[in-house]
Amino acid sequence: MSLSRWAITVAATVLLGASAAHAAPQYFPHAVPAGAKAMPFSDAVLVGDTLYVSGHIGIDARTGVPAGDAAQEARVVLDSVQATLKGAGLTMDDLVSVTVYCTDLALFETFNSSYVSYFHGQLPARAFVGVATLLRGARYEVQGIAVRPPARR
Repeated sequence: MSLSRWAITVAATVLLGASAAHAAPQYFPHAVPAGAKAMPFSDAVLVGDTLYVSGHIGIDARTGVPAGDAAQEARVVLDSVQATLKGAGLTMDDLVSVTVYCTDLALFETFNSSYVSYFHGQLPARAFVGVATLLRGARYEVQGIAVRPPARR
């Protein structure tokens, strides 16, 4: 490749990358069950190829309280995150960073037993943070950042 052609290729790549980075954000509204009050946030926001996933809690949509025991609640919250990612055309394997807030650090292994089953490759960077309480009496809240891989851009 000649130097001038290389320069044009680099310039086009930089410009295309810059325009994607400055693309208008795409918002994924919070799903509200019938009769429930809307929450003041989006489930996720997509900016370019990066999806910022809001905190999700493992609440049973029918009852409005945490789903079953700690293991079941972990699956419900992870299913919710997975559904949000799917809505943006991404998968759990596209997560690069995850933060888990938990009201009882003794549930670390219980959460991990479910968590690892949602991934097929490398696991994202993660923090598991102990907190005093979470909304609606939830045991876990999970938020994350996902990036669309180059092959699917």
